[in-house]
Amino acid sequence: MNHIRVTKEFRFEAAHALKGYDGPCKNVHGHSYELSVTVIGTPITDRQSTKLGMVMDFGDLKKIIKKQIVDPFDHALLLNTELPLSELQKSGEPFTNVVLLPYQPTSENFLLDFAKRIREFLPTGVLLYSLRLRETSNSYAEWFAIDN
Repeated sequence: MNHIRVTKEFRFEAAHALKGYDGPCKNVHGHSYELSVTVIGTPITDRQSTKLGMVMDFGDLKKIIKKQIVDPFDHALLLNTELPLSELQKSGEPFTNVVLLPYQPTSENFLLDFAKRIREFLPTGVLLYSLRLRETSNSYAEWFAIDN
């Protein structure tokens, strides 16, 4: 088999607060997230295919990630459903784009969520290989299919 890995990178801005955290991240703060999505498969050999020689069209991968992750998360406030929004709004700041999540909004949990969101939309024969989510210039979390 001639497996090839193909990676596309994405960026989005988001804010979050960590419920019950014992440090400054308990407060609303934001990040410029960088997400690397790597898929693996064999290049298409069907000479009639418009995707001849590709594992997956970069444009098709972009559409999936944009719809499943970037559009819902970009410029949003990401909160655990257990953290009441009313507590955060005591400051008088209105939050209009809030995404309530059934988990603590950490990079690690984002990756678990993102893997589920991506996998079901990949074409037949293409598998999600890995994800890397960079939260800051020197901090990131990674997810690998082989570990899961």
